[in-house]
Amino acid sequence: MAQDGNPCLVIACGALAREITALRTVNAWDHLAVRCLPAELHNRPERIPAAVRAAIHEARGRFEHIFVAYGDCGTGGRLDSLLAQEGIERLPGAHCYAFFAGEDAFAALADAEPGTFYLTDFLARHFDRLVIRSLGLDRHPELRDMYFGNYRRLVYLSQTPDLPAREPLRRMARQAASRLGLAFSEQATGYGELEPSLVRFAARARRAAPPGNTH
Repeated sequence: MAQDGNPCLVIACGALAREITALRTVNAWDHLAVRCLPAELHNRPERIPAAVRAAIHEARGRFEHIFVAYGDCGTGGRLDSLLAQEGIERLPGAHCYAFFAGEDAFAALADAEPGTFYLTDFLARHFDRLVIRSLGLDRHPELRDMYFGNYRRLVYLSQTPDLPAREPLRRMARQAASRLGLAFSEQATGYGELEPSLVRFAARARRAAPPGNTH
């Protein structure tokens, strides 16, 4: 039985923290706790399975139900192998671009232009830290063409439904495209498959929770 106030846990990529928190608030998921792992793990995807495993083992005995809010995220199936061993479900798709846009829509984007660099709201906000500084482009701008010479466009996948709130993020995404020398495109996705996946998990966990553990 869970020993925390929230009997259910979502172990999430830090890049999804804002969206998951918003969904938790809107849906009044008081029975659901969220633990976010560092978004910087995406720069070293081989470390994601071990970090997720450690978070799962730490949560065992404290939470009755666990869900992992990651795609495969470049782990080459290693995250799925781990989750199969642990009996835990994750978000659908290869990465956040696919589950935000929808797998069919993302496949169409990729087919239309394989040389596409994608930004979400999170990546637009943190482009300097996670792309420019992480790749050393602030110190060595001449490396830009080495990293991005085969890209042709940047597609900003926006999760923000409110147009005034989206405008600052759109400007950041346009600036990112300009800095990388790429054409700019935008597609409003909302939360994509993130929302129904969490809705299903929260509903299952609420139904399975013993009386007194649903608030």
